[in-house]
Amino acid sequence: MKVIVYSTPACPFCVLIKNFLKKNNIKFEEIDVSNDEKKKQEMIEKSGQMSVPVTEIDGRVIVGYKLDEIKEALKIK
Repeated sequence: MKVIVYSTPACPFCVLIKNFLKKNNIKFEEIDVSNDEKKKQEMIEKSGQMSVPVTEIDGRVIVGYKLDEIKEALKIK
């Protein structure tokens, strides 16, 4: 399972998602889009949004702090 979290250091919801993933022992790649224009454009192309967090789980893109969708995509009850 491949999990990517597009985030910025100042985003409180990004921290919540990363803490949730860590608590559930889910390995993830964190991409800080605050200072990487190329990765920011990649995130916008995938999500159609400029806001963070954007979580990608095996190709499924979830915009915002939608824990129910993230749990469903990760198959966590």
